[in-house]
Amino acid sequence: MFRKIGICLSLTAIAAFGQTRPSFEVATVKPSAALDTAKILTALQSGGKLPVGATIDAHRAEYLYLDLKTLITYAYGVKPYQITGPDWITGTRFDVVGKLPDGSTKDDASKMLQSLLEERFKLTFHRATAEHAVLALVSNGRNGLKLKPSAETPVAIDENAPLKPGELKTEGPDGPIKTSLDLKNGSSVVDMGLKGKMAYRVNPATQSIHIDFSMMTMGGLADMLTQVFTQIGGPTGGRQVTDMTGIEGNYDATIEISLLDILAMAKNAGVDLGVNLPGAGGGTPGVASDPGGGSSLTDAVKSMGLKLESRKAPVDQFVIDHLEKTPTEN
Repeated sequence: MFRKIGICLSLTAIAAFGQTRPSFEVATVKPSAALDTAKILTALQSGGKLPVGATIDAHRAEYLYLDLKTLITYAYGVKPYQITGPDWITGTRFDVVGKLPDGSTKDDASKMLQSLLEERFKLTFHRATAEHAVLALVSNGRNGLKLKPSAETPVAIDENAPLKPGELKTEGPDGPIKTSLDLKNGSSVVDMGLKGKMAYRVNPATQSIHIDFSMMTMGGLADMLTQVFTQIGGPTGGRQVTDMTGIEGNYDATIEISLLDILAMAKNAGVDLGVNLPGAGGGTPGVASDPGGGSSLTDAVKSMGLKLESRKAPVDQFVIDHLEKTPTEN
């Protein structure tokens, strides 16, 4: 009898230990230094690792030049628009470097980052669901879908493939992202793996950004548009773009977005991008009332047989209850 009780207690202890969230073996947290432009250019030209963003493998995790809000997205798998907390969480940037214990996998890093945020920044939170204003990406039924089905099938990014000159790999909250840059003509290709690719270049002659999508899913397109509205559109004016098209598959498309509209969107949201273009002094008419922001961006979405509609939708929220501005010492 006592032997059986002892075995049960041992199994209970093992189960409890197995449920303990992993932590980095060793970790440092430091305020980020100012970005070194020369180092960034060198990394862009040779291919490799930028001093910003996340790089993770089975032995080491680096989160460089990231604010607390972004660190939370990596740790808990939430989007920036889902996080509710104090305004200052996007202020200070940190470099977090952690050593993963032997036998860890890359997937363990997010749980270790959770432990770090809760131990070093005293993060406490709760989750809730609330109705929020979103931009619904829907089909424009009057004109029909104007996207070309992709002839190719997207493939997952090979994380073990060596990077070529001009290639960079970052770790996004949804997985790795590979970017190929051409500094000579200012073009770039963003590979989001199974969500598709996006190639863009600035056209000085037309003062616009030309974007080619290939093998893009509707979810991938919604993610791209969300980045435009939450980053360029400002921290308070940005809204989540939610795929409500019901369209499956991968598609190719080409759009053109006016630089004037992007600058006007940023200016109206109180964001100074430090770029001046002729005619960009005032706002673009219709930016405030147009749910898509700038008129050319709205036209670009419509050119694909899609449209953006202001709607209310339940959005899962990550609500910060407590968070320290300064971490405990290393």
